[in-house]
Amino acid sequence: MADWTDCLNFGISIAKQASEVILSAFQQQKEVKLKSSPADLVTETDQRVEKILISAIRNRYPHHRCIGEESVAAGECVKLTDAPTWIIDPIDGTVNFVHRFPFVAVSIAFTVNQQTQFGIVYSCVEDKLFHAQRGGGAFLNGEPLHASGQEDVSRCVVVTEIGAERDDLALSTMTSNIFRLLKLPVRGVRALGTAAVDMCQVATGGADAYYHIGMHCWDIAASAIIVQEAGGVVMDTDGSPFDMMSRRVIAASSCIVANRISQVIQAFPCRRDDEDPERCMCGASGVKRL
Repeated sequence: MADWTDCLNFGISIAKQASEVILSAFQQQKEVKLKSSPADLVTETDQRVEKILISAIRNRYPHHRCIGEESVAAGECVKLTDAPTWIIDPIDGTVNFVHRFPFVAVSIAFTVNQQTQFGIVYSCVEDKLFHAQRGGGAFLNGEPLHASGQEDVSRCVVVTEIGAERDDLALSTMTSNIFRLLKLPVRGVRALGTAAVDMCQVATGGADAYYHIGMHCWDIAASAIIVQEAGGVVMDTDGSPFDMMSRRVIAASSCIVANRISQVIQAFPCRRDDEDPERCMCGASGVKRL
């Protein structure tokens, strides 16, 4: 079995370099562009940080592949192969970054044979470095992480996001999901504005579950293995095995909590990250095939 520790250490070093760029721009005025909706933003810093990360990776590991949020936004296809692949979100929480709301993160996952080997989430303003390596446990600033193990959903704090989708079906589904959870009841629902940091709260035990529909593989690939290595569980919102390309996820303190949440929430149609965008697109009425 290959040891990817060198890659992990390199990933941590470039995440810290990226954080310096983000923090230097955090208090500055940003030039903002829209992508898919008024809540789906990109700044020059997002693009600059991704270029820095991918350039560093390609210089060090020329045969490795990269999947980056802004590269995909610019037209690259998402294709996860068996080759060593880095999955990158240069700034998870761009809306937060634009508004100087202090939860923004660099998220880096590394896969081989389509299986995640390690994940890194660096919450820049908080100076919190989450990381995990397959079989090696999960850590926050070097200290071991452990999920809460909570099995009683009525004692759970649940984290989620409204997300960038703004069509009627997506909005009504997401808001009704929150209503149904509160009626279970759960103890509370929270949102930090960054899927990667949200999900890591389950690994810390500070939250007991996270769910979302409509995020992308670069948002949750790293935090998924962090939750798993902290003793939590990760699955699809329908209770099936987790698939980072499906754009649906539940992360929880226990199987009991994850399954209970999967029985309550509903999903709206989303094109898979690895589906050909020329053949399928998301619209207000769901998935439209051409």
